[in-house]
Amino acid sequence: MLLLLTVFFGLLIIGVPVFVSLGAASLAYVYFIGHIPAFVVLHRMAGGVDSFPLIAVPFFILAGNLMNSAGITNRIFDFATAAVGWLRGGLGHVNVLASVIFAGMSGAAVADAGGLGTIEIKAMRDRGYDDNLSVGITAASSTIGPIMPPSLPMVVFGVMANVSIGQLFAAGFIPGLLMAFALMLYVTWYSHRKGIGRDQAFRVTTLGRTFVSAVPALMTPVIIIGGMSSGAFTPTEAAIAACAWALLLGFVFYRTLTFRRFYKISIQTIETTASVLIIVAAASLFSWVLTVTQVTTLVTNFLLGVSDNPLIILLIINILVLIVGCFMETIAAISILVPVLMPVVVHVGIDPVQFGVIMVLNLMIGLLTPPVGMVLFVLSRISGLSVEKTIRATAPFLIPLLLVLAAISIFPSITLYLPTLWYR
Repeated sequence: MLLLLTVFFGLLIIGVPVFVSLGAASLAYVYFIGHIPAFVVLHRMAGGVDSFPLIAVPFFILAGNLMNSAGITNRIFDFATAAVGWLRGGLGHVNVLASVIFAGMSGAAVADAGGLGTIEIKAMRDRGYDDNLSVGITAASSTIGPIMPPSLPMVVFGVMANVSIGQLFAAGFIPGLLMAFALMLYVTWYSHRKGIGRDQAFRVTTLGRTFVSAVPALMTPVIIIGGMSSGAFTPTEAAIAACAWALLLGFVFYRTLTFRRFYKISIQTIETTASVLIIVAAASLFSWVLTVTQVTTLVTNFLLGVSDNPLIILLIINILVLIVGCFMETIAAISILVPVLMPVVVHVGIDPVQFGVIMVLNLMIGLLTPPVGMVLFVLSRISGLSVEKTIRATAPFLIPLLLVLAAISIFPSITLYLPTLWYR
């Protein structure tokens, strides 16, 4: 066990990619201590990605890339501006609403920050908003995407924890809306404190015109969520339906997508998918070795030795996952932590679906924290600010996100109401 963890953390510290660190640590244990045949290693890695729900991964990635490239984000932003731009601190509220709508299409925080973020930050700067608000709210609102359905991290969690992905998608819906509400309250308070006014008057004609233009794009979350909740198709089939609809929008409705652009999007999707699945494969081997070395048992006994109160256990796990999220990429963190923590969660009676939403929200907060906060780096590049200034702008917006995390940890009904209503 000491060799396994020493090699893994040692490689991470010197900057070796996560999947290499996971694989090398596992192979070191297998070769020097485990004396396990090589074919078992290959079998474990192949078995980690040999899962039907994981087929959804490339399709959700492709759907998000298509939405960003087909001019759909512009129409979403225009509609959100007409809907809530008249509120005080208008473009801050627009930022949040646009992210909620886009969440039903991509399910990835980095896609939201990179796609909508470019439009949102420019618009807010043009209207005289300071960088603290424009960059901070863009970063915080991008974390809504992986909480609301569809969600790439939820798919990976469902596979690793053997939990219904449909229930996980349903469980994230109310917490996602709660995050949006908390962020909009913060924008309202900030606007009153800084004396920020309204950006435009409310006009029914403008709302109607932008709504008509955005209707095809707005149908994407309706197709995905409606299809799954009605039982018309599985989450994997929903991902394929999202891609088909995005292609129809890009090539037929809006005619903003060309075959050359589609080829580039496809290559980008293949690269992203490969990076996700190789992490899952390496993490599956690493998790198996953790089980063999009885690390999972040791962690379970340690946590249960501290307390068997579910709230105390959740508090400890939240702190642990928040720390891990600061240093590790989301998919890798889920793949490693789920096999270790699930026995504890099940033992104390915490619903695995609730735990899935808690873990994903924790790791989304990690995307906004140094040193490995991917959203920070994306927005630093988009905004032209240094990473240090981006961190300072984003830090206050962690408060409403942490409050929502506390709420869903203390009150299980927030996450379990819809899964119970639709699936149980």
